[in-house]
Amino acid sequence: MAASKPQMKIAVLTSGGDSAGMNAVVRAVVRIGIIKGCETYIIREGYEGLVRGNTHSQDTKPLCKTEFTLDYQVAIPQVIDNLRFGYGSLLKNGEGDIDEQGIATTKTLKGKYIVRVGWDDVRSWLSEGGTLIGTARSKTFRTHEGRLAAARNLVLEGINALVVCGGDGSLTGADVFRQEWPELISTLLKNGSITSEDANAYAHLKIVGLVGSIDNDMALTDLTIGAPTALQRICEAIDNINSTAISHSRAFVLEVMGRHCGWLALLAAVSGGADYLFIPEKPPSDPWEEDMCQVIQQHRAAGKRKTLVIVAEGAHDASLNPIRAEQVKTVLSERLGLDSRVTTLGHTQRGGRPVAWDRILPTLQGVEAVNALLEATPSTPSYMIGMRENKIIRIPLVEAVNMTRAVAQAINEKDFEKAMSLRDPEFIEILGAFKATSLLDDSFKLPADKRLRIAIMHPKSLLWLRASDSVGAPAGGMNAATRAAARYCIGRGHTPLAIHNGFRGLLDDKIDVLSWLRVDSWMSRGGSELGTNRTQPDVSLGAVATQFQKHEFDALFLIGGFEAFTSLKILEEARVHYPAFHIPMVHLPATISNNVPLTEFSLGCDTSLNSLVDACDAIKQSASASRNRVFVVETQGGKCGYIATMGALAAGAVLVYTPEDGINLDVLRNDVAFLKTRFSIDIKGEAEGRLVVRNEQSSKIYTTEVISEIFKEEGHILFDSRHASLGHTLQGGIPSPLDRARAVRLSMKCMAFIESQAAKLAKQPEKKRRATSDSAAVITIQGSLIVFTPVREMLQYADMKNRRGTGTWWSGMKDLVEVFGGRTALIPS
Repeated sequence: MAASKPQMKIAVLTSGGDSAGMNAVVRAVVRIGIIKGCETYIIREGYEGLVRGNTHSQDTKPLCKTEFTLDYQVAIPQVIDNLRFGYGSLLKNGEGDIDEQGIATTKTLKGKYIVRVGWDDVRSWLSEGGTLIGTARSKTFRTHEGRLAAARNLVLEGINALVVCGGDGSLTGADVFRQEWPELISTLLKNGSITSEDANAYAHLKIVGLVGSIDNDMALTDLTIGAPTALQRICEAIDNINSTAISHSRAFVLEVMGRHCGWLALLAAVSGGADYLFIPEKPPSDPWEEDMCQVIQQHRAAGKRKTLVIVAEGAHDASLNPIRAEQVKTVLSERLGLDSRVTTLGHTQRGGRPVAWDRILPTLQGVEAVNALLEATPSTPSYMIGMRENKIIRIPLVEAVNMTRAVAQAINEKDFEKAMSLRDPEFIEILGAFKATSLLDDSFKLPADKRLRIAIMHPKSLLWLRASDSVGAPAGGMNAATRAAARYCIGRGHTPLAIHNGFRGLLDDKIDVLSWLRVDSWMSRGGSELGTNRTQPDVSLGAVATQFQKHEFDALFLIGGFEAFTSLKILEEARVHYPAFHIPMVHLPATISNNVPLTEFSLGCDTSLNSLVDACDAIKQSASASRNRVFVVETQGGKCGYIATMGALAAGAVLVYTPEDGINLDVLRNDVAFLKTRFSIDIKGEAEGRLVVRNEQSSKIYTTEVISEIFKEEGHILFDSRHASLGHTLQGGIPSPLDRARAVRLSMKCMAFIESQAAKLAKQPEKKRRATSDSAAVITIQGSLIVFTPVREMLQYADMKNRRGTGTWWSGMKDLVEVFGGRTALIPS
């Protein structure tokens, strides 16, 4: 069907330093804009391209419009008319050239900086690092004349809405541009650059900003685009450095980015098990040289063979004197006699393929950006799209920028307490967690009568489940959580007791005490160092209670998935018969399935998503090389579709099958029709391989192999089909930094919970102590809040039959996968 007059012409640009996820922003804005009936444009080279505009601004014809023919009748909305305008192919295949300003381009795009793009022009952009449309720091745009030229170029192209992805400087420029817009239009009208009709039609400019910053330094949003990938690059370097540091018993000083924000340095220090940390918001005690040497001497005396100090590039002492990595190295070498090295990661932190969350977050924010533009009025402010409490939100742009700059101002004024207060609570908590797990002295120890014997277990299967029931699996972050708990216990004077091989190990007395040094290297280890046991022994709760009494457990810390949740439920219910269970008990969810009720994230699900995305990138490359091929990829996840759904969104799959929605013949019939339509309108020889993601338990009948064979049979000459099962690859690998940091933060809170509940019990007579129901709880992430929910209350949110929660924040993401895959537009429900 012919496209009607577009609702809006939307342009998107990337500005300032590049960050992983910017290409996902462009892809999201373009595709959702087209779905909403808009024309979509990209602006090359950021604000510089906006100032330059096009050599022939009046020429708005597509660069290489293609006529499409279909083999059969099907109702197709205007998305077909917006399928391809050539930019994507020109970018990858055009003949190279350099323009007069030294900017690399293609001959076909020379002189064009504002280019209309279509649906297929942004395909395969999710997995690309950097920004494919370019970025440049424009001095010209900072001038009134430059902004006047930029306004003229937008009007001549008929563009009335702008999406800007960049840091605080870029977003400030966007807001200034919008505020000046009426004046700019008036000036252009007076000097004859535009007509009165143009002035009336483009009297208002709509602008939305998205934060692309690896430093995660923007206020009022929990996470910025590019920060998770940068943190991943840093932790990969740390993991590699650790092995050579241990080999030679060396000290390494690692410098990371962060001029005014220590988020990268802090999260890297926690995730990498660093010994000491320098960040701008919280300078070390003076003299910092003595403080650092004392800490590191204690670690070396405990038996550590390696030392890691992390320095943010903006680090300084309390007098604002810069602290450089070379200075730190000199102190370590001269005062402690350590063989020291400096590693400056530099721009390697910006590069590489985006991790899963740097594909998901920009996609969701891009959708909200387009919606905000469509709903904007002359009276609404310019919005920044951010994330708070795990929800995508709109924030007045000026407010966010001003608060961000307030942090830098507080630092410059040496008001470090204020600088810390302006950071979010998670930042402050993680800094406290770093100190609690890295310091080795008696300053935090409790009096002897308040010290506890805390048992730590990774239960993966329940003694009381039928053998036919599914069992759990290791999850990234379990060892990091155990390390944090053990370090905290030792610092407070508690005894951390490791129970090996789950409940079977408990009955077999496989219990020992964890030491500070023993858990030192556990941060980067996947799997479960404590081990699990999958057998189903025929034992009674009485035997378990006997072991609790024998080893004098004062508290129990369970780290695991739905099985651990069920274990806690059974133990709490058994308190009526067994006094030994009247102790604080807490469960930290750790499962790749993310199926524990009520909590939004479990340890391991981020690591698993990254593994899935890596595998899907390789599979999609194979599918694209074979051109007309569909890969049906099977994932784990039990009866919960989290991994399949979010993985499909991050990998750019066109379809996803989950247990929650199931599969039937009607669904498959429509999906086959979609694939036929989609492949039939591909340009011959330029088809894209496509992914379909299926959760392992989506259907007992329509297995991965059956679906693949159906697609192959129905595809005929249009497309072929293959299938792949990722299996246990989703359980292994090195834990992601986000899983490690989350593990440390949540473990610290669990230990504090145990201490608080133990203190309440201690007030009761020893022989009559009875724990209340809230002393057996699950730590849950609910938005930005960390909530301890009694296990009894958790049951109302649990689907015990299917072993998952009854309501999830990600339930609508399946529809979004199909929107971005094109199915919704081509085969409406």
